[in-house]
Amino acid sequence: MTAVVRAGDLRTRVIIETQVRQPDGQGGWEVAWTALAEVWAGIWPRSASEVVQHDRAAGTATHDIWLRYRGDIKPEMRITAGTRVFGILGVMDVDGRKRWLKCIVEERDL
Repeated sequence: MTAVVRAGDLRTRVIIETQVRQPDGQGGWEVAWTALAEVWAGIWPRSASEVVQHDRAAGTATHDIWLRYRGDIKPEMRITAGTRVFGILGVMDVDGRKRWLKCIVEERDL
């Protein structure tokens, strides 16, 4: 299987972020995000939907984000591109050759 993406398709600079638990000063923890890496990626939309939650419209869109292979990306991480935040739903080594990584992501509250 050959990848459907080429190096020239990676035109968006993204930041891969990981969660860090920090003490909140009251005996508990709060989650903060810290940058793991800044890389070039290609972002392609998959689907979008809108629902009413708590008396307001909430939009959700899913995308495929392609980047060069990295072995350290996990679903508990997220990807940001400017002000856009993408929660990672799944990660795939597309052709099993550790060349490309496809992250299926979700962008919320659009």
